[in-house]
Amino acid sequence: MSGVLGVAVLGAGHMGADHVRRLDRVVSGARVAAVADPDVERARAAVAGIEGAVAHTDPGAALDAPGVGAVLIASPGEAHEEALAAAFARGLPVLCEKPLVPDAEGALRVVEAEARLGRRLTQTGFMRRHDGEYLRLKALLDGGRLGRPLMLHCVHRNVSSPADFTSAMLVNSSVSHEIDAARWLLGDELTAVTVLRPRPSGKAPEGLLDPQFVLFETAGGALVDVEVFVNCGFGYEVRCEAVCEAGSARIGGAHTMVVTEAGGAREEVPQDYLVRFADAYDREVRAWVDAVRRGRVTGASAWDGYAAAAVAEAGVRALETGARTPVDLAPRPALYAPE
Repeated sequence: MSGVLGVAVLGAGHMGADHVRRLDRVVSGARVAAVADPDVERARAAVAGIEGAVAHTDPGAALDAPGVGAVLIASPGEAHEEALAAAFARGLPVLCEKPLVPDAEGALRVVEAEARLGRRLTQTGFMRRHDGEYLRLKALLDGGRLGRPLMLHCVHRNVSSPADFTSAMLVNSSVSHEIDAARWLLGDELTAVTVLRPRPSGKAPEGLLDPQFVLFETAGGALVDVEVFVNCGFGYEVRCEAVCEAGSARIGGAHTMVVTEAGGAREEVPQDYLVRFADAYDREVRAWVDAVRRGRVTGASAWDGYAAAAVAEAGVRALETGARTPVDLAPRPALYAPE
């Protein structure tokens, strides 16, 4: 594909509007051709000042808008399966924000539909794979200098949770990022989940089991633990430490500015993911645009989106039952064979 890539963005909420801005102002080789959102005023606000971009309430109309050559899905997860099917029917490459589809059954349908096409059209939006610190950790682990990874220790904290956030969402929304990051860093599938529940924080809304401690087992025998705390009250923190046979490596602790003033010093703490992972989102969308313009689709696949959904579902069952819960993955289609 030559020339500028016209992108239809589905969803003009917090994430979608940020991607519209990114495509318009940050990423070269692409332009926003159309935006769709059920709230027409929100769609119009997203395209305001962008020459040639049109606002729609119907996703299909946005996909069929003149000049559209790819689609970025940033709508709520419940709308993703239908949007992906519409993109597949038109042969449009897709960058789909996580979750690919919220439930494993629906995500598997997407995998099977793409496999029938015989080619990848989907990149799932797990942006940590594009974060500079995560990329360095991945390169270090793949290089083998520290020996085999034995454990990953992960921390995922948010200032506060939305009003509609549930205990299950700590696993299937927040920890889904750690699920994908662990699979990618270790090059291994997660095979079982256990969820421990300490006493809830007094800052958590009534009835919300927050924080949680999630333990994953891998096919290769490594362990991954995640402290997820979505009402910590002070900032957005993501950290990961890999413990290997010959050493360890830790990321996520030194990426903010330290301000020194009279009387002391203060370290700035990001307040949300769009601040902490701003560069990762830029890299992710830039890589997607560059690949699509070369006629390719790279990055996290639909299979990765399905695997994350399947592991998260096992995690929710573990949360509800208190028992160690195996992960049941379907056979991997040849299209998604590891490279």
